[in-house]
Amino acid sequence: MGFGFLIDQRKCIGCHACTVACKSENDVPLGKFRTWVKYTEKGRFPDVRRHFTVLRCNHCDEAPCVEICPVSALDKRPDAIVDLDRDICVGCRACMQACPYDAIHMNEDRGTCEKCHYCAHRTEVGLAPACVVVCPEEAIVAGDVDDPSSTIHRLIHENDVEQRKVEKGTKPRVWYLDGLKDALVPGRAAEPEQWIWADRAQPSADLPSEFRPPEDLITTLDVDHAPVWGWQVWTYLVTKNLSAGAMMAAPFLALLGVETTGVARFLPEAVGLLFLGITLFLLVEDLGRPERFWRLLLKPNTRSWLVKGAWILTAFGILASASLVTGLLGMQGVQQGLRWATLPAAVLAAGYSAWLFKQCRGRDLWCEPGLFWQLLIRAGFLGAGVAMLLPTLSGRLPIAPVVFIWLGVATAVGIFYERMRLHRNPDAERAEAILRRNFSSHEGMSLVILSAVIVQVADLFTDVGSLLRIGGFALGLALALSGLWFYERAWIRAPQSVPNS
Repeated sequence: MGFGFLIDQRKCIGCHACTVACKSENDVPLGKFRTWVKYTEKGRFPDVRRHFTVLRCNHCDEAPCVEICPVSALDKRPDAIVDLDRDICVGCRACMQACPYDAIHMNEDRGTCEKCHYCAHRTEVGLAPACVVVCPEEAIVAGDVDDPSSTIHRLIHENDVEQRKVEKGTKPRVWYLDGLKDALVPGRAAEPEQWIWADRAQPSADLPSEFRPPEDLITTLDVDHAPVWGWQVWTYLVTKNLSAGAMMAAPFLALLGVETTGVARFLPEAVGLLFLGITLFLLVEDLGRPERFWRLLLKPNTRSWLVKGAWILTAFGILASASLVTGLLGMQGVQQGLRWATLPAAVLAAGYSAWLFKQCRGRDLWCEPGLFWQLLIRAGFLGAGVAMLLPTLSGRLPIAPVVFIWLGVATAVGIFYERMRLHRNPDAERAEAILRRNFSSHEGMSLVILSAVIVQVADLFTDVGSLLRIGGFALGLALALSGLWFYERAWIRAPQSVPNS
């Protein structure tokens, strides 16, 4: 048995009865929708036709929301329904980023995510979903797609039907009969500043002229979806890279021309653990139900990179703490061994986010290759910044500022490449166009370059160990952190401006 939906667009009259029935049956909050009707108008006056498209969860066979959920709150049932257990959900909203269909919403009152569950409480007792029962035209057909005798099976196999975003590999279980293909592709139609019956909750994406749709195709009614991840996520990327970078630099302090006694015995570990603590605080604080954070460690979904990332950060924290303790106790040999042992964990702590973002299949820009190496370079850049603030070995040429400068150049080149490269699909291209137009991305790259210039000047024209030199290096590191924060801000926001519905 495998349930699915077929939307017969030949019959749909755009009455919104399905939307109202769904909200009433499932107590959906005001302003949120599990199923909704999108209006798309095609043609020029007086030859214009309005098309109605019912949108909802696709109950995918390869559901990315199930894969990314860290606590298995989402489940693909044997009857093919993708269900969500609100009593387990931690409110991380990762499933909302993974879904390519904008089918999941956040219930702020409960602090948990919600979605269409095929009215499972009705289906289990032999009743049809509420939207099916209420539709006056019988435009919504539900049933067992695998049963050759079912109406839905017959309609799918006897007609030319469409599905949404099959290129994502999600294997959706919602089919459209005689639907407007342009309405099934997000961003294909123009969007006005105001819907026909309401003000927009979110502005339309600011795209250059080459991405603007034709004037004879316009979406006049849809549901606005606000950005899912905010300042906590782009700040976490910076604090995590600083934490990992400090410990990546720690085993190489002598090679970088840095004194390994005195403050250098504990400063890299102290910086690493301080910013690791800030990182963990940001991750927990961003949850809708932060008191359920323990589920990530004790009842994990091992396929989720949120869980793997939590394991990596935990191992990294334990090793860095052990290194700090041995350093404070004067056990330099043991500490150096622990620093080398911490290095792989630090590399993974810096780079695991690349695999997490790759699981966010609803945001194409984040899924592009090469992110792991860019995160690693940024962590090394910040780690070299921490190292150059430490005392220099007497009689040795300090290498840390030079490494900081060159990694700063590599970081700027990586940012420039990310902003200018050609992408593999239209949604990533649109997100990239938004990123290029975002002032924060320009500001971020400029501050990274300026940080390298200031450190270069301080390295060339100030005396080793002087306060002016240390001040120049500290300013360079501060500018580097600010630049990366501004760029990550733009990079996190840009794909979330591209509609998925």
